[in-house]
Amino acid sequence: MTELRRVSTGAPWEDAFGYSRAVQLPNGLVLVSGCTSIVDGEIAGGGPYEQTVNAFNVAFSALEQLGLGPADVVRTRMYITHARDVEDVGRAHKELFDAIRPAASMIIVSGFVDPSLVVEVEVEAYRDPAAQGGEVSS
Repeated sequence: MTELRRVSTGAPWEDAFGYSRAVQLPNGLVLVSGCTSIVDGEIAGGGPYEQTVNAFNVAFSALEQLGLGPADVVRTRMYITHARDVEDVGRAHKELFDAIRPAASMIIVSGFVDPSLVVEVEVEAYRDPAAQGGEVSS
């Protein structure tokens, strides 16, 4: 792979704010933008555990478009609005990544665009381009 690849999920904010859901670099690193529990324009799952699972599933969907999956994740960041949600968000992360064990951070922030959201996640994944046989097809 010799150029950047960009993934769009069609979320309205991608066009409105000018960003891609994910960007794959020529070196095999994939950066996934902040993902929340918004599915088809609505918040899916009410509590912190459910929102975390849904948010990571949004990220996994973007990775799939590039031929990667959860096993390729090397770093996660979880942004939460309340310290009381640490256990629920951590439990969801453990269930999704226990066998993978990416580097991870959990950061408490003051809020998100929609106050109903309590978690946002970012994912970085990696797959050696040589292991994919070089060029990745679109």
